[in-house]
Amino acid sequence: MKFKTRKTAVAALVSSALFCSPFLAYAQDANEEVVAESKSKKDVELILVTGSFVRRSENFESPSPLAVVDSVAIDSIGAKNIADITQTLTINTGAENNPDAFTQNATAGTSNINLRGLGVASTLVLLNNKRQVVTAQPTNEGLNFVDTSSLVPMIAIDRMEVVKDGASALYGSDAVAGVVNFITKRNYDGAMVSVDYQDGAHGDNKEYIFQGLWGATGDNGSVLAAISYTNRSPVFLSDRRLSRPEDDTSALGNPASYFVTIPGAGALPIIDPYGCEEFGGAPNLLAPSGTIPGLEVGFCGFDFGKFYSYVADESRINSYVRADYEFANDITWTAELSMARNRAERGGAPSFPILTSPIVPDYHPQNPFGQSVAFFGRAEGNGFDGDPANTESDTFRFSTNLQGVTDSGFWEVSYTRAVNDFLYKVPDVLNTEFQLALYGLGGSACDPIAGTPGEGNCEFFNPFATSYSSAPNSDYVVDSFTGTEIIDSKADLEVFEAFTSFDIFEMSSGFAALAVGVQYREEQLSQDYDDLANQDSFTFVIGNPDIDGSQDIWAAFGELALPLSEDLDMQLAVRYEDYGGSIGSTVDPKLAVSYRATDEFSLRGSISTSFRAPTVFLAQGGATSLQQLIDPVQGATAFVAVRTSGNEDLKPEESTAYNIGFSYEPFRDFSIELDYWNFKFEDLIIQENAQAVLNLDPTDTDRIIRAGDPLNGPVLQVNNTYVNASEMETSGIDFVTSYKIDTEFGSFTPSLNGTYTMKYDLMDPQAGNIDGAGRRNFNNIGVSSPELRMNFGLAWKNDIHAANLFVRYISSYDDDQNCADGTTNLGACTNGLYEVDSHVTVDAQYNIDLGSLFETEQSYVVTVGGLNLFDEDPPQLFTNSGFDSKVHDPRGRQIYARLAVEF
Repeated sequence: MKFKTRKTAVAALVSSALFCSPFLAYAQDANEEVVAESKSKKDVELILVTGSFVRRSENFESPSPLAVVDSVAIDSIGAKNIADITQTLTINTGAENNPDAFTQNATAGTSNINLRGLGVASTLVLLNNKRQVVTAQPTNEGLNFVDTSSLVPMIAIDRMEVVKDGASALYGSDAVAGVVNFITKRNYDGAMVSVDYQDGAHGDNKEYIFQGLWGATGDNGSVLAAISYTNRSPVFLSDRRLSRPEDDTSALGNPASYFVTIPGAGALPIIDPYGCEEFGGAPNLLAPSGTIPGLEVGFCGFDFGKFYSYVADESRINSYVRADYEFANDITWTAELSMARNRAERGGAPSFPILTSPIVPDYHPQNPFGQSVAFFGRAEGNGFDGDPANTESDTFRFSTNLQGVTDSGFWEVSYTRAVNDFLYKVPDVLNTEFQLALYGLGGSACDPIAGTPGEGNCEFFNPFATSYSSAPNSDYVVDSFTGTEIIDSKADLEVFEAFTSFDIFEMSSGFAALAVGVQYREEQLSQDYDDLANQDSFTFVIGNPDIDGSQDIWAAFGELALPLSEDLDMQLAVRYEDYGGSIGSTVDPKLAVSYRATDEFSLRGSISTSFRAPTVFLAQGGATSLQQLIDPVQGATAFVAVRTSGNEDLKPEESTAYNIGFSYEPFRDFSIELDYWNFKFEDLIIQENAQAVLNLDPTDTDRIIRAGDPLNGPVLQVNNTYVNASEMETSGIDFVTSYKIDTEFGSFTPSLNGTYTMKYDLMDPQAGNIDGAGRRNFNNIGVSSPELRMNFGLAWKNDIHAANLFVRYISSYDDDQNCADGTTNLGACTNGLYEVDSHVTVDAQYNIDLGSLFETEQSYVVTVGGLNLFDEDPPQLFTNSGFDSKVHDPRGRQIYARLAVEF
């Protein structure tokens, strides 16, 4: 077997632009693995394109829109990890790559892809055409995704290929939005080491990356090994405050408030009489001062924002080994082994709000009210250190296959096994133990049955402001009610696959080819919560039952390639998948056509259906997440525990996708590519929007749990589940153009890449029909959807020198959480919604080949560059942390340098 690299004329032109540009290239044929086989007594080169199982002659042009980012383009944008690549892609929106505790509670240290904003679980991520296990810890929405931070070292990646028109007909139900295939280097001889250092403009935001690559090839095989180590220091909100104080202020603080029974008025929240503002609190009066003599009605707010992270404290180790061996009978054996170890620590407040309304008894020695009162606050607040949350993710993957060449085609059998172990730890207050401490029975050595409140081993916990002065709390009593929720999760994937591709009959312009295959995969997921969490012992994260489930999926697929004429090619594909049980089976077809009208102009089109089954987590799982919600009754914004339970009555979701596009190359070194895409979903599986549930009936006592008054008290918890939403439709246009200009000063290549989202219509079960394009979609099932994203690049190369300039644009969009005047949107904004500003950033890079300059045997390439050179703030949102973590980067200016040495 032998390999080569091939491009069409258009792809070659765009690839030249990519040499110093990160922008996507629509490649009618991308760089492909080429297999030589004997046919009609002569050698014919065959290629395998992502998005097809049929290997065809070199002049074939894929009818599916295929975007390619090669390793040179990856280096040119200063990417330190895969998230740095995907965040620049205009087709990616709504990915969760920031450690945002407010919308991404337990997945710090991970990264993912969200093509078209269809969900982080709707894009199939492949490594060398084979599957990778999903992360065992789901998102807040209950989605298990492939963690791109745990794939392979960046130094081993040769290119990334993206099929953007949906690919379920070939790859299965999780390829709804498309396929992203990361392809590693092949047949590499030599060794390379690189060192990266990056320093940010805000806080102690530094990043170090060390990578190594080694490879060797022989007459019958090759071996490749790579390893990388990354260390990233954190950036806290206190280092770069993008939010207003009120955006990160909780009504539950310490000093706290207490629900006190006032004659003739009922239970009212009363600010701690011993003090609030003087101990760092923010008084929020709900009635004029003096309404109740000696007491203030309201809450003592706590600014928790400064404790949280924009960038987590992270360390990563990735390793990858690949070996190939070709036997004498044209059979090639390939094996891959990869391991990743990721650790992250995300900042958090000193303690979470206590959402269980514990009672401070009338006999508490510090109680000034003369009656038992309900505590509304947190155990620790101002003056205490933050409590971080920690994640530990370990991923192992093994894949092996045999490939063989026949007289008329090709066959392959493969086995893949991948496992992700994910450990999440977060401290919280224990419900029963905290209540006992308020009763004076606190302390690990206190016997709550035989003990006497406040005597011997039994102590009172003082929740009042006197704890800052005359009556401080002991570590003994605080430790007795402090626990750690531990979630030990495991995801396991096992895949057996076999397929063959062969010619079936000859047509006037070539051979019709057929590929057929079968696949069996088993997906397992378990989440083992600690014993305290199993008992719902925590006051804020509450807890959860354990999860243990699996799915067995059988599939058969086929693909027919028809060269109808020299200028017209057709692809027909179909896949049958059987999940068994209540989910059942599906048949999904795809039709794709490409037509070369002239040497300069070609057309393509495709239409396909897809089927996304409920996952183990969605059907049998459940979790408690922390979300910021607006209470229509109180008119206040607060953190609320959202308890989501699985739904075994879920139906699979179905979709139809189509794409129409063209390629135009009017003259050499100039190209234009344009595609119109459309995805329409029915029975979309979504987590009910907690805000919408709250808005629908804020007095539903089964689903809304409040402190004090069950109808009018502050919201503590919202109970929801996963449901089949009615419909979602999104459409838009992708465009890319580039022009290479050769001058006596070197070659200049300007390029422009963009995505315009024309439609993002949602039919939400709670929120109703939503026009989500150009909207943040905070109050519905969608994700932030700016209408226009564009990247402009200018690349220059002259002998040993190269430079790049990138201008990135994200259009403005409406924030449905807030009104135009900055007030909270409670359902009626008279002046319209708040507009999130458009955003423009500038990146630049320069590199020089010192090895060529000094004529050394080794290659020494030095690179310096900057991201967001003008340190532009992300557009402000009136929300926790002050920016949209699913759209913008909070880090500000980043300056980096790299030394790469190749032996």
